[in-house]
Amino acid sequence: MNCPSTIGELDEIITRPTEQVRAAIELCPGPITVLGAAGKMGFHLCLMLKRALSQLDREHDLVAVSRFSTANSLIPFQEAKIRTLVADLSESEQIDTIPVTPWVFFLAGIKFGTADNPALLDRMNSQMPKLVAARFANSSIVAMSTGCVYSFTTPGTGGSKESDPTDPPGVYAQSCLDRETAFIEGSLSHHTRCVLIRLNYSIDLRYGVLVDIAQQVLTNTPINIETGFANVIWQGDAIQQILRSPPLADSPPFVLNVTGSNTLSVRELALAFGKRLNRSPTFSGTESNNCWLSNNSLARNLFGEPATDLEQMMDWISHWLLSGGPSLNKPTHFQTRDGKY
Repeated sequence: MNCPSTIGELDEIITRPTEQVRAAIELCPGPITVLGAAGKMGFHLCLMLKRALSQLDREHDLVAVSRFSTANSLIPFQEAKIRTLVADLSESEQIDTIPVTPWVFFLAGIKFGTADNPALLDRMNSQMPKLVAARFANSSIVAMSTGCVYSFTTPGTGGSKESDPTDPPGVYAQSCLDRETAFIEGSLSHHTRCVLIRLNYSIDLRYGVLVDIAQQVLTNTPINIETGFANVIWQGDAIQQILRSPPLADSPPFVLNVTGSNTLSVRELALAFGKRLNRSPTFSGTESNNCWLSNNSLARNLFGEPATDLEQMMDWISHWLLSGGPSLNKPTHFQTRDGKY
């Protein structure tokens, strides 16, 4: 497959629904709501979902909800003719205006700019999910979470499994666990069927761990390798797994790691990008013996191996950067180890 050369081509490749996605969505009759749709993954998830629904003659069964705080955040949805609803999910009065649908994908939350603002972190990652869980108590909910809810583990373990204890370091990671708790408690109280998706880390050509590393290599910026390992998954593959997960919804919630199958060395990734970008990477720090890592064996057993391999992602990112492709300018800060974002 050729590397996409425009944002339109990138959007088209990422959002192609597979037959398996269509089959899963066919098992979800009735309207579908995507909450927090304006985030980095939200538009692509909505577009793949709309394409799948269109193939099922149900293209009007989707509504995307977000604050859409800037005009630019709304434009892609308008161009794709995705129905939108403007609402602040942290305000109970506004949540009450959102129609209740049988199926809900929850993508809302906050990460960056919260290190010195615990009240904002609590409002967006703890209190808001409680409001959503109450409003959609009679729906089936797929709620996005993160691998940051686990404790650090060593690369040799293959990453944390869904059954492993959650003991996250730092206030941000703890707030993510609070978000999960809101949906778990809602599920147990109202028998709400849920899936909790622990994502770790999604990759686009404009953002993600691989882009962070490649940009540093290209600009001859020393690469901090204290967080020496990571998991990644192509955004299209991640969204396919998320959209195939509704039939797994259960009470208490079904928990699923969504990530790539390999534990990747940051140093080795930088050296591989160096060959592609004609640079000699430099490094700072020393690899720690632990970090956040997730094991995707359960998702692999359910859905198969993610279709997009590491070499293709790295080739595409290198070509994108060398050809001047745009960036979202949203570093992942995956090197952060204290949970302060």
